[in-house]
Amino acid sequence: MFEHLIQGLATTFSLSVLPVLVFGVLGGIILGALPGLTATMGVAILLPFTFGMEPTAALVMLIGVYIGGIYGGSIAAILLKTPGTPASAATVLDGHTLAAKGQAARALSISAVASFTGGLISTVILIAVAPLLADFALRFNAPEYFALAVFGLTIIASVSGKNIFKGLLAGAIGLLISTVGLDPISSVPRFTFGVMDLYSGINVIPVLIGLFALSEALSQMEKVLSEKKAARPTFDRSLMSKDDLKEMMPTAVKSGLMGTAIGSVPGAGADISAFVCYNEAKRSAKNPEEFGQGSVRGLASAEAGNNGVTGGSLVPLLTLGVPGDAVAAVLLGALIVQGLTPGPLLFAQNPDVVYGVFSSMLVANFVMLVIGLVGIRFFCRIIEVPKVMMIPVIVFLSIIGAYAINNSMFDVGIAIGFGVFGFILSKLDIPSSPILLAIILGPMAETNLRKALLMYNNSWSFLYERPIALGFILLAVFSVYSTLKMKKKQQAIET
Repeated sequence: MFEHLIQGLATTFSLSVLPVLVFGVLGGIILGALPGLTATMGVAILLPFTFGMEPTAALVMLIGVYIGGIYGGSIAAILLKTPGTPASAATVLDGHTLAAKGQAARALSISAVASFTGGLISTVILIAVAPLLADFALRFNAPEYFALAVFGLTIIASVSGKNIFKGLLAGAIGLLISTVGLDPISSVPRFTFGVMDLYSGINVIPVLIGLFALSEALSQMEKVLSEKKAARPTFDRSLMSKDDLKEMMPTAVKSGLMGTAIGSVPGAGADISAFVCYNEAKRSAKNPEEFGQGSVRGLASAEAGNNGVTGGSLVPLLTLGVPGDAVAAVLLGALIVQGLTPGPLLFAQNPDVVYGVFSSMLVANFVMLVIGLVGIRFFCRIIEVPKVMMIPVIVFLSIIGAYAINNSMFDVGIAIGFGVFGFILSKLDIPSSPILLAIILGPMAETNLRKALLMYNNSWSFLYERPIALGFILLAVFSVYSTLKMKKKQQAIET
């Protein structure tokens, strides 16, 4: 294995592959930072350009876009409170809070190091124990997916802010929104009101853009109109300190490991991983009340968790031919186009390609770290742009991002509608994150619950007969219990 890995590194640093890798990572960061232009979209856009390329170079460029895109979403999330990708939704909770305190450079450097840590851990694990993780992922069926979704939904209580009731209300709204479209089992239209565009459901990207980007633009617009003289934004240009590094690394390592495990489960993407890791970091923290107020560990957990998926999602793809997430599905198409068949034989018949990909992922994470740290002073310039100029840019990019998903003005209308809705929620002090989380996990929970009930003749026995499902349910119960206990402790301290 080490011989193949060394050969792969030699291939990665060759003049024909390294420039392609750097281009992919840089392009992915740019695409990820633009609201609505996800890593999946970036990989899909560049896929046709790889048809005439050599297999290793083609896959290296696409994987570079993947790694860069997941990290790039944090830039807009931190600076503009606008997640560039769904994977960065959890980053907003503490990242933008730090930026609002004038610590944008610090937040961006923490994000870059945490992303690098999560990505590097996932790549090392991918190289070392891919077959073992693939075997674990293969055991997942409908009951396990349902239990995983339930565990994910318990995070709503954790990201609800001070008022759990308002958070649960927001989560219920999100679950209701997730039911719009065709019934996943019987294909009966639900809440479509005869509108054909709703038959496929409400896309999560326009919702994300509306709730976070456009609602924030409306809030900033209100502040500009109410201010007599616009204050020039300022920020501390200093990066993260040694104390920050010491504080965040244990959380980043743990979240990277969790993200890798979650990524190896087909269907559980970086957005779910980020929230799960954030919740676990908050649950196990000595000072959980700091989360949401600019916590270094909160930001590190979200970024290490979503980047940990990059290596984990390739485990079932390369060893079983089963994509771990949407990006891995596009990469599956790229492998097939190159005449390669994912699976155990891929390691035996094309070790040069496999270990070339492994090596490129190692190098890509270092490239991402360098670009992330070097580019901080340029990224922070965004904050210095006056709000009267920035708000129209945010609105324009948001509308373009919403339209670009399906080339549909209907999606633009959805984004604008949720922008107004998110603005109203902010006035009522109701958090938006539980809505997005419920929209992401709702279909996963409903579809797999109904499949599990069909498998077990409408019996709920699968919840305790299947060890993995039982484990997730117990984790969900423990998550709710620890969150409620933590909230009571916070209330006691405040009173």
